[in-house]
Amino acid sequence: MNKRIQNLESNTLSDKTFLLKEYTFEYTHTDIHTPEKHLREVYDHGDGASVLLYNLTKKTVVLTQQFRLPTFLNGSKSGMSIEVCAGSLDGDTPEVCAKKEALEETGYDVNSVEKAFSVYASPATMTEIAHLFIAEYTDEMKIERGGGLDHQEEYIDVLEIDFRKAFNMMETGEIRDARTVMLLQFLKIKDIMES
Repeated sequence: MNKRIQNLESNTLSDKTFLLKEYTFEYTHTDIHTPEKHLREVYDHGDGASVLLYNLTKKTVVLTQQFRLPTFLNGSKSGMSIEVCAGSLDGDTPEVCAKKEALEETGYDVNSVEKAFSVYASPATMTEIAHLFIAEYTDEMKIERGGGLDHQEEYIDVLEIDFRKAFNMMETGEIRDARTVMLLQFLKIKDIMES
């Protein structure tokens, strides 16, 4: 237990879809010896996994596009977001989740996924750890149409894009999803698409 944090208490604000709690606690900073009282709202919808599919022969990546209300509310005229496959773990391991989401969202049944890294999605307000993966795909792995699950009201367009174009789409603002940006940069930094 962290000795700087004392009297941690929580109150549930909403549990309709996911869990939103209000926390009060006392925090003792290293330079201040008297505990300060803090109030924070924390959103918990569990950890998630994301995967970027890439094809070394064609030098392409597979991304998804779908409507996201928060982006529409914060500046996107269409609300459409270009992203890697992603989903909540829901009891699965991150690896299983990443492969499952790839199949559901893109129709590609990837054999294996490679861990890139894990990050806190938005540490100031969310508890979520995002587990990020890459996975090589071939045309033969496309066994379903993709597009998401109807019962989850997912209406996903599957995009196969030249890697250089996708990388440039970050600069033009066409790709603004943080996980997608991180994984495209991971491929670039590791020179995976240059081999």
